Amino acid sequence: MGSVSSLRQPVRIGFYLCNRFTMIAMASAIEVLRMANQLSGETLYKWWTLSDDGNPVTASDNITITTDDKIPSQHEFDIVIICGGIDIQQNYSPKVLSWIAQQDRKNKTIGAICTGSYLLAKSGVMHQKSCSIHWENLAGFQEAFPTIRVSNKLFSFCEKRMTSAGGTAPMDMMLTMVSQEHGGRLSAAISEMFMCERVRSSEDVQKVPLRNLIGTSQPKLLETVSLMEANLEEPFAIDELASLVQLSRRQLERLFQKHIQCSPSRYYLHLRLTRARQLLTQTNLSVIEISIACGFVSTPHFSKCYRDYFGLPPREERQGLKQAATANATTDLIPSANDAQIAI
Repeated sequence: MGSVSSLRQPVRIGFYLCNRFTMIAMASAIEVLRMANQLSGETLYKWWTLSDDGNPVTASDNITITTDDKIPSQHEFDIVIICGGIDIQQNYSPKVLSWIAQQDRKNKTIGAICTGSYLLAKSGVMHQKSCSIHWENLAGFQEAFPTIRVSNKLFSFCEKRMTSAGGTAPMDMMLTMVSQEHGGRLSAAISEMFMCERVRSSEDVQKVPLRNLIGTSQPKLLETVSLMEANLEEPFAIDELASLVQLSRRQLERLFQKHIQCSPSRYYLHLRLTRARQLLTQTNLSVIEISIACGFVSTPHFSKCYRDYFGLPPREERQGLKQAATANATTDLIPSANDAQIAI
């Protein structure tokens, strides 16, 4: 596939592997680059794995990875990405902090996946910037680095910084990067090869268990939320919920305001609309069926709530998804999996 991108030099990326890094997060990021090269027929990206001394690094699943180079590296990178993992506070060396700061002085793009954002923060390159980190580390990170705008988004781009949570979130971050540099058709084709239903955006949030946000000291609140989650199709009235957890309505409202900063009814609506969006984007159920499944008394009321919350009515959101799928299916610039006969 010939394109203007063939005139560019490959983007060079260094992946620094922390001790006990998370394998799935690292692989999710690198596999996108591999497939971008494979589908485009060009070397759009080159990458190297790095460690403190160039020796192998053991991941959190006890698989040992041979690295390509040590830090400071003999290679010059356009992007460096810190691959974090388990117990990040104990699994790093001062050497990597110095190296990250050095890359910042060279005005390189600096990234992190999983818990790697912790090392970016420790090195001092994230002051007043936004970043994402795995939900397990959100509370401690906010406490340790109050000048950093940490979010529970799947990934964040901010002023030559790119950070993501763990799991498969790095795949979405790298797919977004590919889309920005080489167009949405290529990133959509990569997503198709990986059998990924959709490329999640930087506005998608991690599903953070409420227990991790408020701790276990509020059993009544956790019990109420569990009842809400189990009864989305036929929602309880707030008075009923309060009675079931043996609180007054006023007590329940104070509990939600103090720990979640919203009313019980607003939080319940959030749960129902989030489920509605999942059904809208992941199933062929009609808008009427989704409305009923999520406990709305009428389709117009559901559409109004959905539009107020997400910024567009459900039918428009689904139509946008269909148009994107049609555009991806009809493009002749990227070969299909069958035409290319490429194995993942």
